[in-house]
This record gives sequence, C-alpha cells and structure tokens, in this order.
Amino acid sequence: MLYLALKTLHIFAVVMFFGNIATGVFWKEHADRTRDPRIIAHVIAGIILSDRLFTVPGVLLITIAGIGGAMVGGLPLLRTGWVFWGIVLFALSGVTFMAWVAPLQKRMLKLMRAGAESSSPNWAEYHKLSRAWALSGAVALLLVLAVLVLMVVKPPMRGL
Repeated sequence: MLYLALKTLHIFAVVMFFGNIATGVFWKEHADRTRDPRIIAHVIAGIILSDRLFTVPGVLLITIAGIGGAMVGGLPLLRTGWVFWGIVLFALSGVTFMAWVAPLQKRMLKLMRAGAESSSPNWAEYHKLSRAWALSGAVALLLVLAVLVLMVVKPPMRGL
C-alpha cells in the first residue's frame, strides 16, 4: 500500500512539474507576441512565481516519492540502471535550470520592467536573453523527458 501511495504521489508531482513548464512556455510566447513590456514583465514574474509554487515543490515531491517508492519497492537506487541514470539526468536538469534558466528569467524580467518604465525596451537584448532561455530551457526539458522515458520503459542498463 505504501508503495502505491508513493508511486501515485510521484506521478502527481511529475504531472504538476510538466504542466507548469508547458504553461510557462505557452504564456511567455503569448506575452512576447504582444510586444508590450508591461505584459511580458507581468508574465515572466508569474513564471518565476509559478516555479516557486509548482516546479520546486514538484521537484521535491518527485525526488522524495521516487526515491521512497524505489526503496519500498526493493530497487537498489544506484545498482538499478534506469533509476540511477534517471537520478543523474534529473539532477543535470536541475543544474541547468538553476545555472541558466532561472537567472535568465530574472534578467528578462528586470529588462522588461526597465523597458516598461522608460517606454523604450531594449528588444535586441531581450530577444538574445529569450533565445538563451528557450535553449537552456529546452535542454532542461529534454533531460527530464529522457528521465520520463527511462521510468516508463525501464530498459536494462548498468548502474554503479
């Protein structure tokens, strides 16, 4: 029973995590099309807040419930290849997010707030930051999509 509860919590957290990422990308693209720095700043601020409310708790729940479920299910974390490599890829995604995605979001927000105040946003710099955000976000997302595939397929792989 505990295993199924942890597995359910794990899957719920994954849905929350992916849902927040998908809606963040959607709303940023939607805001960018307005070319209104006030709207763009508002949406980016919302993305940053939703990361605090959904992405970070999602990561914690994914990790706790996933590791707990594996332990309760009798899977050796480091010797079960798909679990071990899933943890490695998930950690790399987190590093990508913390090192590039989150700082870029803050820089875009600051730039658009300044642009709204001055009525002349630096669009060239914003687009440069936005492209870097999209690229680093895609890397982070592809890493967790690879983890999703590993968790579903459970391929025979070597762990440590």
